[in-house]
Amino acid sequence: MSKTLRAMIIVLMVASCGGGQSSAPNDLDNACTILRERPEYYKAFRKVERKWGVPVHVQMATIHQESKFVSDARTPFKYVLGVIPMGRQSSAFGYSQALDATWEEYRKAQNRRSAKRDRINDASDFMGWYMNQTRDRNGIALHDARNQYLAYHEGHTGFARATYNNKSWLVAVAGKVEARSLMYEQQIAGCRLR
Repeated sequence: MSKTLRAMIIVLMVASCGGGQSSAPNDLDNACTILRERPEYYKAFRKVERKWGVPVHVQMATIHQESKFVSDARTPFKYVLGVIPMGRQSSAFGYSQALDATWEEYRKAQNRRSAKRDRINDASDFMGWYMNQTRDRNGIALHDARNQYLAYHEGHTGFARATYNNKSWLVAVAGKVEARSLMYEQQIAGCRLR
C-alpha cells in the first residue's frame, strides 16, 4: 500500500471519529458562555421559543438536567450481580433524553421522520412540542420550569396522578431545574447575543 493511500485512510478514520460535538460546553453554569461557545444552540432555542413559546432558559435548564448538553447522552447500564451488564436503564437518548416511544410519537405527530435526538434543533423542537402538550393536558405554564420538569420526567399521566410526591429526590431535582432556569434567565438578560 502506498504511503499516500495509507495517509488518506488514517485521515479518514480520524475524521470519522468526530461526527459532531458530543461533548458538553465548557462552563455549564454560565448561559452566556454556553450560547457563545455553541451559537447553534441559541439559534435552535430561539426558534423553539418563537414556534412553541417555551423560553430559552427553561429549555436550557431542562437539557442541563437531562444530558448536561451532551448530544449522545445515554442512561447508565443495569448490572446483574454487580458485574454483568444487562442493557440500559431506559431507552432515553440525546440532549432531551427522550424515550424511544415518545420520540416516535413526536416524529409522527410533527411529520419529522428524519429528526434525531442527538441534534440540538430536533431535541429542542421535541421539548417545545412536549411542553406544549404538558401545558394543554396538565395546565402547566411554559415558563414554569419546576412543574414542566416534573411532567417531563413523570409523563403527563404520572404528573396528573402526582407520582412525583413519592419521590423526594425528584422533587429536589425539579427545584434545582427551577433554580438553574432562573439563573440562566438572569444571565441571558445580560448577554450580548445575536
